[in-house]
Amino acid sequence: MDEVFEVAELATDFGLGGILRWLLGLVGVALILGGAGLWLLTDMGLLVLPAALMAIGLLLVVAPVVLFLAAELF
Repeated sequence: MDEVFEVAELATDFGLGGILRWLLGLVGVALILGGAGLWLLTDMGLLVLPAALMAIGLLLVVAPVVLFLAAELF
């Protein structure tokens, strides 16, 4: 876990924290929309694939914010 904080701290030192947050946020939103599209627009139902896509997308939207906030505090 310390390595993840070191990478986040290094990214903020070089000014790449904002770019990395936006990139992961966009990928997360795309995964959420893809999972919701599979769930709502197909006859698949809420199975493992759409639920996993939405969960991973939500994690990618929230995790960078928490990670960079923790890196700035510590």
